Amino acid sequence: MFSAFGSGDVEQFVATVSEDTVWIYHGTHIIPAGTFEKKEGVRTFFTNIMERTEIINFEPQQFIVEGNMVVVLGREHQRVKRSGRELKQKWVQIYTVENNLITKMEEFAASEEVN
Repeated sequence: MFSAFGSGDVEQFVATVSEDTVWIYHGTHIIPAGTFEKKEGVRTFFTNIMERTEIINFEPQQFIVEGNMVVVLGREHQRVKRSGRELKQKWVQIYTVENNLITKMEEFAASEEVN
């Protein structure tokens, strides 16, 4: 999934989630919160990011696995295409995985404008 995100491959990205997946992004003071349901919702989540930003750096830094839960700590640097503003963000993503597919993702993030 992270490889598909890094290469911008929406179909490969969506192929990693279950039919009934739920993605919850809690948002920051810069990027609004949202809930995305099913494969179509995840496709929307992905395309919203790719259409609006240029990813300068995306770095999952630590993976913690316990049972069917995976917690990923990471950071990213992106440029907003419309304004040219650059944002840096630190995040924690919590995944639930069943039958090798992501059934839930919940992300908590903090972002700051750097340009």
